[in-house]
Amino acid sequence: MSNKKNEDIEMRGGDDFGGEKDPFLGRASPATLRVRQEPGLLDKLDHSPGASILAYCLASISMTVVNKYVVSGSEWNLNFFYLAIQSAVCTLAIMAFKQTGILKNLAPFDSTKAKRWFPISLLLVGMIYTGAKALQFLSVPVYTIFKNLTIIVIAYGEVLWFGGSVTPITLLSFGLMVLSSVVAAWADIQAAIDGVGISPDKQDALSTLNAGYAWMGINVICTSAYVLGMRKVIKKMNFKDYDTMFYNNLLTIPVLVVFSLLFEDWSSENLARNFPEETKNKLMIGMVYSGLAAIFISYCSSWCIRITSSTTYSMVGALNKLPIAVSGLIFFDAPVTFGSVTAIFLGFVSGLVFAWAKVRQKAQEALSLPTTNMSASAKSNRDAANS
Repeated sequence: MSNKKNEDIEMRGGDDFGGEKDPFLGRASPATLRVRQEPGLLDKLDHSPGASILAYCLASISMTVVNKYVVSGSEWNLNFFYLAIQSAVCTLAIMAFKQTGILKNLAPFDSTKAKRWFPISLLLVGMIYTGAKALQFLSVPVYTIFKNLTIIVIAYGEVLWFGGSVTPITLLSFGLMVLSSVVAAWADIQAAIDGVGISPDKQDALSTLNAGYAWMGINVICTSAYVLGMRKVIKKMNFKDYDTMFYNNLLTIPVLVVFSLLFEDWSSENLARNFPEETKNKLMIGMVYSGLAAIFISYCSSWCIRITSSTTYSMVGALNKLPIAVSGLIFFDAPVTFGSVTAIFLGFVSGLVFAWAKVRQKAQEALSLPTTNMSASAKSNRDAANS
């Protein structure tokens, strides 16, 4: 009834008549009400669980594939420049969305918050740079499988600093993650020895893999430090999702630009090697898309959680590992061997087991009665307030 009254006020130009409905206006027929309440196509799409899940999967798969495409050139060495373009595109898009009213809850820029958030942005630079380097040397399936190791480090970091816990089922998923990584490494090394995949020369292929594993190990450390550090600081900043994205990208731009100018080769010869004439336009489009895809993934994540649940979202994230790994086999001619397929399957199962463990853990926490012991979240809030 209140909604109908508000509609009448708007049609009559406000509340000049005290908000009372004109008695001479006829009551709307049921058929008219049904027409008014019939949702449109966009509204149906917005409330569709299937659409939100599909959008999230497509966003994450396309982001990984595009990143691999950009950095997979044999002469590519401008990672800082690439990441600066990503951050700039993402920042400009967020500002444009705010100006057009698409983003209404983005807080104004605060220099004090920016100073406090800057160390987190430096950790983000380390995370995305080492991730790009690892993706440059490793195949998409191996990169996706090894990314699971970050979950283990973050979980034990939460145990140490936030009062988290690791259940037996979670421990089982960690064992499967480690096993899948070992199998993936073995399959990669065996393929390199057999001259399949990266390079027909065995020594060159092994050195490429060793560089990729080294960068992947550093990436696991940087990613874990970024996630744990962000959790510590974000409680005191009262950031929303798009606030976090805005500050992260805005603050990393100057760092990435300076690092690119200092440590990367900007000679015309090197630029020609990195941007060959036949692929230059495709590479630039990929760079711009990757910046927009970061916003798209963030939106799709929130959309999926809003329409379904955090439980469904976690399960989708686990299931999504499989198509991401398979996309590497399809688009980048990664070697398909018994070992690589087994590693992908084990990584997929480990993600499912981990998601199931988190669901069970949340259900048990919801059913447990309050006690005098301080909860993990309370400890986390206390630690954040005292730091």
